[in-house]
Amino acid sequence: MKLPTPMKVRIQLAITIVALALANSLLSAENVRIGVLGLFHPREFTLSAADGCAIVVHAGQETFVLEKSSGKNAAQIRAAGRGMVVTVGTHAVGSSEITITSRANGPAHFILAVPGKIARHYRGTLQLKRTSVSGGLIAIVDMDLETAVASVVAAESLPGAPLEALKAQAVAARSYFVAGKGRHSQFDFCDTTHCQFLREPPEPGAVAEVATSATRSLVMVYQSQPIAAMYTRSCSGRTRTPAEVGVSPGNYPYYSVDCKYCREHPEHWQSRISPHDAATLHSSDEAARLKVDRRLGWSAVPSNSFTRKSEGDHVILEGTGEGHGIGLCQAGATAMAEAGANFQQILSHYYPNTTIVSLERAAGAR
Repeated sequence: MKLPTPMKVRIQLAITIVALALANSLLSAENVRIGVLGLFHPREFTLSAADGCAIVVHAGQETFVLEKSSGKNAAQIRAAGRGMVVTVGTHAVGSSEITITSRANGPAHFILAVPGKIARHYRGTLQLKRTSVSGGLIAIVDMDLETAVASVVAAESLPGAPLEALKAQAVAARSYFVAGKGRHSQFDFCDTTHCQFLREPPEPGAVAEVATSATRSLVMVYQSQPIAAMYTRSCSGRTRTPAEVGVSPGNYPYYSVDCKYCREHPEHWQSRISPHDAATLHSSDEAARLKVDRRLGWSAVPSNSFTRKSEGDHVILEGTGEGHGIGLCQAGATAMAEAGANFQQILSHYYPNTTIVSLERAAGAR
């Protein structure tokens, strides 16, 4: 059946609008700025080049090249006065801002550490600043979108998850990066579960890297716009909507969908807390749950699906699931993949009424 010319025009216009919207999303998402290691409230960092690589430290008008073969492979950066001091060997320079790049002024392979606490390998450019509140240091890694996605898939996924489940995770993580910018004032995202948990980029050939490469540029859209996809470790047999736990849905309404695996294999937990802490808890208040977990530890109240009973001078919580229960259920996705579902089927189940599209194709339509 031939379409009338006016209808063809309207359809073509709609397609063009969608393509332009996605192209704009791609242009703003080629790189993401991620605040790292902020959980440790650092006042000092140590920096070194990855094996076989050289990095350039830009501090004010001076530059330092760090390279293992040169004998100068490490720098110390610490808060001092209103700025920072970077020390390489016996030479020290003060600066209000420090950046780290490759020799070509692009992404570099480097190791950033909070002395005595943690060290992580990153791929990107690094910017170090002072915080205006605590006077400590802020580390911001500007990295390629696909590097960020692979790093999240490696950090967030369940151990031993099948490739198709990891592909679904990659698309969800990429969608979140593309649509969810601006969660922090000085950078786009942090590296904790407040945004998306991020560690080091996986090695080439690692399953997280394979899943990311296989879904390169794919994101989920709803009404022509990418969605900041939420996901959870395990639900209690049915996913929740943001309204059920007092969370803003953004531009995607979410739906409560059946999760066969978690319904048949619920993840049980039990916790013992004080009446004071229990008084603030409600199954419809995710913010209250997180507030208690930040104070008592993340295993104190793993999910919003729980019952309570008083026992002496404590309250016993008994529940199922892990996380807020919204969007993709990682345990359920793993079970679906093991049963033969592909990543498109997994995503359409947990994110009804969304479409998977390619940002690169949309950019080519400009």
